[in-house]
Amino acid sequence: MPVERTLYHPGDQVETVYFPCGASLASFMILMESGKFVETALIGREGAVGGIVSQGRLPAYAHSVVQAAGDFLFLSSATLEELKDQAPGIRYLFARYSDCVVAQILQAAACNAAHSVEQRAAKWLLSVVERTEDDVIPLTQEQMASMLGVGRSYMSRVLHALKSTGALDIGRRTLRVRDRDLLKALGCECNAAVRAHFEEVLRGVYPTEVAGE
Repeated sequence: MPVERTLYHPGDQVETVYFPCGASLASFMILMESGKFVETALIGREGAVGGIVSQGRLPAYAHSVVQAAGDFLFLSSATLEELKDQAPGIRYLFARYSDCVVAQILQAAACNAAHSVEQRAAKWLLSVVERTEDDVIPLTQEQMASMLGVGRSYMSRVLHALKSTGALDIGRRTLRVRDRDLLKALGCECNAAVRAHFEEVLRGVYPTEVAGE
């Protein structure tokens, strides 16, 4: 699927569940009165977009948008419910994943309240490369500003400050992480906290070489 493809708008009936594959990413985005979209959760190959633990079809609450283009598997919500009924292990797996999504959202709320934009930007970049195993992020500064809920000019200053440390390079429509360890040091503890919870509840989400650091 191409970047910026909308999977769901608020109020849409969730009839299909999407599973990002490989380096594909999707985000849950909330539209504010100001017209800005703010990201509340990032979904990679560890998860799914759509009805996770709900019974039957329910309306979507947030915008679900493709952030990194790539392949997505998909399944109808009705079929997924049938599979959950037939295999309790599948229902159990989705329940555990739902717990991880809630943990990510709770940590994001705390992060937004307690940490600077610079720390949040470093955290977000690190979370992306850990999920995709690719240090190149196809993202514009404007898109990243929108996700973090800040102005483009401010986001540009933040990214150039990170660049000056040697943590990343800035391309025309891409960001390239040069030093993950440095980016981790410049960020906050929130990415590590979420990653640790995923590893405990859904072991194997992150690549071995990352999880074993």
